[in-house]
Amino acid sequence: MTALLHAARLGAAMGLSKLYVKDEGLNPTGSFKARGMTAAVTRAKQLGAKALAAPTAGNAGGALAAYAAAAGLPAVIAMPADTPVANVMECKAFGAKVVMIDGLISDCGKYVAKNKDREGWYDVSTLKEPYRVEGKKTMAYELWEQFGGELPEVILYPTGGGVGLIGMCKAFDEMQEMGWIGSERPRMVAVQAAGCAPIAKAWEAGAAASEFFANAATVASGLRVPGPLGDLMILRMLRQTKGTAITVTDAEMLEAGRELASKEGIFAAPEGAATVCAARKLAASGWIKSDERVVLFNTGTGYKYAEAWQRALQA
Repeated sequence: MTALLHAARLGAAMGLSKLYVKDEGLNPTGSFKARGMTAAVTRAKQLGAKALAAPTAGNAGGALAAYAAAAGLPAVIAMPADTPVANVMECKAFGAKVVMIDGLISDCGKYVAKNKDREGWYDVSTLKEPYRVEGKKTMAYELWEQFGGELPEVILYPTGGGVGLIGMCKAFDEMQEMGWIGSERPRMVAVQAAGCAPIAKAWEAGAAASEFFANAATVASGLRVPGPLGDLMILRMLRQTKGTAITVTDAEMLEAGRELASKEGIFAAPEGAATVCAARKLAASGWIKSDERVVLFNTGTGYKYAEAWQRALQA
């Protein structure tokens, strides 16, 4: 259970009286990735996996390494060469084998796919196994509990691979099936970096699938996913919930992160800070109404992004 914080001062600056931040940076290993990996590693061990492997933009690798260590299983983590140093250090400290790849997370995925059968690794990549989404969906159950058996009107979620968004929508369907809620759904907003926005680009085009986003670049490493495997599900869920997709620039998200920290005392990852800027844009346009309950997901702690914040604070 991570904190759901009423961001009153930040909300007042946007004209939103019911603005909340769900702070996933308080999870073990400092991000929401711990939710998925605890479920994936537990189940993999139960089913007899002998070694685990995954590509990562950073935080998923740290979570996999930590839970693999707790489970007594070896882990292989493939990371882009420019992954934030904190992510690299934690994976090595947990005893994982770290392979640095000159490229993007998509190139790391190719490395794991090429070697997993020969090396005997079980691939716990995004949407390559069914249990990470089961861990991620607990975010929605917590919101339902924290709002007293109700759900907010709007959820803004930083979207790279998109498993968190997919998991929450799965949880909403389960809640309805159990009779906890009706057919109403929070409007889901996929927030992406302008330098890597395959979902937002597809959404604007009215497409059912995304295209590989060439030359992807952003300081928000978790958003640097140029070809999300779950694109069909993400886009479908945005349509079903009457949501939308929006982009923010690196400069905008870093400035928003400073505002979130100074107004609310939350030191967010750039991915989480991106939701602040997105909410302001949607409120200004009238897409979000002033009295709606709005939840921003900060998916990770800012302490793991020292390089990005150092540049921002020196500017």
